[in-house]
Amino acid sequence: MSGAREQVSRLLALVPYLQTRTDVSLAQVAADFGVRPDQIMKDLKVLWMCGLPGLTPDKMIDVDFEAIEDDPDGVVRIDNADFLSRPVRLGSSEASALIVALRALREGSPDDASHEVIDRCLVKLEDATASGTATPPVALHLPQSPTALRHSALLEEAIRTNRQARLDYYVPTRDETTRRTVDPLELLSGEGHDYLDAWCHVAQARRLFRLDRMHSVEIVDEARQEHDLTPRDLSDGLFEPGPEDIEAVLHLERSARWVADYYPVESVAELGAGRLEARLRVGDPRWLVRLALRVAPGLTVVEPRALSEEVARTARATLGLYDPARS
Repeated sequence: MSGAREQVSRLLALVPYLQTRTDVSLAQVAADFGVRPDQIMKDLKVLWMCGLPGLTPDKMIDVDFEAIEDDPDGVVRIDNADFLSRPVRLGSSEASALIVALRALREGSPDDASHEVIDRCLVKLEDATASGTATPPVALHLPQSPTALRHSALLEEAIRTNRQARLDYYVPTRDETTRRTVDPLELLSGEGHDYLDAWCHVAQARRLFRLDRMHSVEIVDEARQEHDLTPRDLSDGLFEPGPEDIEAVLHLERSARWVADYYPVESVAELGAGRLEARLRVGDPRWLVRLALRVAPGLTVVEPRALSEEVARTARATLGLYDPARS
């Protein structure tokens, strides 16, 4: 006998088992799964009725029953089940739950070494949840961890004593930790996170740094430089266009109109049939390339031409990783 729960577990294991083997006998399959051959036949008849929505023959798992019946050894073969080997996509509720758990883990963990790994996971999850029509439904702002409190206290001291600070800072757009010297201006809070508004000597520009992405903070025995900057107001959003930002023009299909709502755009225009043209300022072109690849084919970079060509090159290179014949 085989209960429904045991059969489901066996079916999920049976497909990859058969996909990685050729000409395996019915008796061998049964032995490997610890059941009788007639039970494997029952499982295969269930698989034969499984597939993707639509239930057309091209979407159903194909079981070669003739090979089992005609071959003396009863060879088991299946086809059209590649979709089960594709990565499973998280639902919005599942992704939000993971974001909450990871943020709680990071805020409560005193281990600085683990923060970089957690940050990488958070960036990927938060980026993935942005592909829907709205922001993730859960926003979590826990009390600062001991590490964040220590960093905040050091930065406040640097501002009070008019000194520079040195940061080891995780940059999600490049997936790396960089060291930079800054002139701290002010500590701010917005959209569930704490930030340092500062002049960065590496970028030679004003930057906003999230405290939870700082792996270390050190006060430098060097006076802050004077900068003619107005106080930053985060109530209007975190993005502040810079003079060197690129102006990009995007064409958005109906399914990708959410991009114009989710990201700060300068103007939008209807193109008809539900399509939209959006203009926005981009500080890091690599961010737009990743966005275009993630939202494709719903998003097309029209201008600048060089950035549009970079999207196409990156797409071809990515496809080449899956199919060497394309490269």
